[in-house]
Amino acid sequence: MGKPTGFLEYNRELPASREVSERIKDFKELYLPFGEEKTQKQAARCMDCGVPFCHQGCPLGNQIPDFNDAVYREDWEAAIEILLSTNPFPEFTGRICPAPCEGSCVLGINHPPVAIEHIEKTIAEKAFELGYIRPQAPEVRTGKTVAVVGSGPAGLAAAVYLNRAGHTVTVYERDSQPGGLLRFGIPDFKLEKWVIERRISIMEAEGIKFVCNAHVGVDVPTSELKKYDSVVVTGGSTVPRDLTTTPGRTLEGVHFAMDFLTRQNKKVSGEWTPEIGDISAAGKHVVVIGGGDTGADCVGTSNRQGALSVTQIELLEKPPVGRAFSNPWPEWPMILRTSSSHDEGCERQWSVLTREFVADEKGKVKALKICEISWRPYGNGFDIVPNSEQLIPCDLALLAIGFMHPEAEGMLADLGIELDARGNVDTHEFATSVPGIFAAGDMRRGQSLVVWAIAEGRDCAAKVDAYLRK
Repeated sequence: MGKPTGFLEYNRELPASREVSERIKDFKELYLPFGEEKTQKQAARCMDCGVPFCHQGCPLGNQIPDFNDAVYREDWEAAIEILLSTNPFPEFTGRICPAPCEGSCVLGINHPPVAIEHIEKTIAEKAFELGYIRPQAPEVRTGKTVAVVGSGPAGLAAAVYLNRAGHTVTVYERDSQPGGLLRFGIPDFKLEKWVIERRISIMEAEGIKFVCNAHVGVDVPTSELKKYDSVVVTGGSTVPRDLTTTPGRTLEGVHFAMDFLTRQNKKVSGEWTPEIGDISAAGKHVVVIGGGDTGADCVGTSNRQGALSVTQIELLEKPPVGRAFSNPWPEWPMILRTSSSHDEGCERQWSVLTREFVADEKGKVKALKICEISWRPYGNGFDIVPNSEQLIPCDLALLAIGFMHPEAEGMLADLGIELDARGNVDTHEFATSVPGIFAAGDMRRGQSLVVWAIAEGRDCAAKVDAYLRK
């Protein structure tokens, strides 16, 4: 490494955020500028480990010590070349990845880990600034055609690599613009949409065709896919987990988190119309059910919309501040995480069960009946804590409790694709039960991280390419 003693000399430092009072007035990115010399010092903290476990933590297998060294030496061209060798979209992962690589950083055993995610974002933005990331269309076309159904991170990654291999790629997207979850599920304060549009422009310049407002199996007949030599389905895990047995679930004011977030994203982009319908937290007591990243996104969005109060409840126990003995390095640390959205105002509760959505005289939700639970050892379920029931104000309830599987009806049923026991697409090395049709991302592996979806799309593209070249 350029500075072998860097990890002894520099502490972990990240960009500061805009003041809460300022940033909750808009949906723009949170972070303030961070000097390049500071990023170089962060890269210098990389230890040049004999066995860099960050490789194991990263689903994409990024060569992290190598690009850290290039950043320290101010060789941005080498840094982006190393990064792009494994990751087609570092500008996405550098903003929204939970950084499992940092959880496996060797320095993280007894010190704060290297700021890998920030370094990755810096490399990507510096490469765009210097012109190192630009359209690179394949010199030769194979004459083979591929349809990619779904333009989320898995679909975009598959399209990039199949196009680079020389195949002619068409991407179908059921929404108005490409990006899938990246565009319509993640708030702009985490990922502004010009970042996606910049990448889509490059992909189009490389020869990839996007067909939007094209819901295959609904707006577009599934039979249209027959004209392609191969098909990759990357429609995601879109059937949300629900609380169907909870009394009052159908009351007005109880919504899925993704419906709430999608509408706000469309407002920010100017695509919202009254026909879409509105879900607003303005002037309301909001309860977010679910303690994950989507729940945190609902918290941040609710505060920006002017909620009176925001409470986030989670069924599971409160995680420890530090690693438990049962969760050693280099496993992903199951620890308490506080996001920027929580800093903006939110009451958080753990080990809480939703018992009932309580209605007012007009049939709208006005309160949530909850109770405390006690988890039994060794994963044997939980018990309700006696006399712990209470009512909390709730004018808007947002269900952020994850997704179950892709939609079976429509395209998958039309194509005759077999599903596994969980309801996901059943595959063998990304190949489905139908010859020539492949699957990647959440549609195949179940709900997961954006970085996993990108890795799935990349690896699936290699299998499709091999199939087409037989």
